[in-house]
Amino acid sequence: MFQAYYLLESRGLVRAAPRSGYFVTARADGVLLAEPKTSEPQSGSQPVEVNDLIYACLGAARARDIVPFGSAFPSPVLFPLDRLRRALVSSTRRLEPWSMVEDLPPGNLRLKREIAKRYLRQGVTVATGEIVLTHGAMEALNLCLNAVTRPGDAVVVESPTFYMALQALERLALRAIEVPTHVREGIDLNRLAHVIELYRPKACWLMTSFQNPLGSLMPEEKKRELVELLARHDVPLIEDDVYSELYEGQAAPLPAKAHDRRGLVLHCSSFSKCLAPGYRVGWAAPGRFAHDVERLKLMTSLSGSIPVQAALAEYLQEGGYDRHLRSLRLSLQTQRNSLFDAVNRHFPDGTRVVRPAGGYFVWVELPVGVDAMALHRAALAQRISLAPGPMFSPRAEFQHHIRLTCGQHWDEALERAIRTLARLVDDAARTARLFGTGSDPVAQARN
Repeated sequence: MFQAYYLLESRGLVRAAPRSGYFVTARADGVLLAEPKTSEPQSGSQPVEVNDLIYACLGAARARDIVPFGSAFPSPVLFPLDRLRRALVSSTRRLEPWSMVEDLPPGNLRLKREIAKRYLRQGVTVATGEIVLTHGAMEALNLCLNAVTRPGDAVVVESPTFYMALQALERLALRAIEVPTHVREGIDLNRLAHVIELYRPKACWLMTSFQNPLGSLMPEEKKRELVELLARHDVPLIEDDVYSELYEGQAAPLPAKAHDRRGLVLHCSSFSKCLAPGYRVGWAAPGRFAHDVERLKLMTSLSGSIPVQAALAEYLQEGGYDRHLRSLRLSLQTQRNSLFDAVNRHFPDGTRVVRPAGGYFVWVELPVGVDAMALHRAALAQRISLAPGPMFSPRAEFQHHIRLTCGQHWDEALERAIRTLARLVDDAARTARLFGTGSDPVAQARN
């Protein structure tokens, strides 16, 4: 019997859920939806103006009663908040007054040592002195970007790319160069090599593991080739690696940083996505740029929260972090499967969807003619949020793509929300076929 299950699983018709059995993934016609095609962005660099669009999309979906498919965060119930609270109380009691001065950048030494140990367990050697603690990963990424660029410089980004990377480029008056990115294997290295020769970018900002929004995971050999390519041209890589702990399988994917021999990889991560959302503790391991990043940290925000850094150091030293991560990964894997299955079953023909192997995002290409921004407005009218594709492009491309978040415990309310989204997409696709154009399904949603 198990041979039959293995055969069905190999064909994508069923999936195995740990300790739960096998579940049907295919549609009624027995066919899985195809994956989205590799992006084909326009060539050249251009200024970035995305803030107004992003604020409009994100600001409308903060209410607690909205189904959070558009959120960038997993559910807070997935994290050990009680243990963190106890660690915060305990560490604060023992906090020495002089630590308020000694733990100014680069940050709490105990926490930096714990982070260095986690690098070492992966087989990556990062000196404690290289690590700079920051106010979340976004500050780390912004500091690194600031350290290696000047206004007017061009920076390579993936297509699509994380919208906050675009916001950072806009804030620093930098130009974006988009490079095609595969939904499973990440950025196209051949096109990247061509872009470097042609435009001489000052840096690359990439997510090599479970990229947001695609969920792509660059194979290790490709990461090595990426680092070697950039080293030949002396181009720094800002590696946004906040999702690498959220993997499936037995071992975390190695970062590109593992292959760096020249100090050109500025590796950035945080505890926000895997342990302590809201605590806002991140870090950078910026290689040869560590001194520059530390100085910028001191000049811009002086210091992170010293009591919070001490609390995380105590939590990590007490043990239990890896046990929490195993539980978190299992929960997210179950939720990813549920969301993927629901989209696969309910969305109309012409939809394409990625089934990622980590993280908590699912990228969906809608049928031609369906306007993602109009769908966003229609979904909000039904108290459902989503992240429309144009947020992830400096040119507001991906007009018929959306990103869905699977960070919430799957239940009937989420299943109903997916059915509602599927109906809105189907209505818009039918209208587009009738009139040969995209349509705004807000009217249908309000009926």
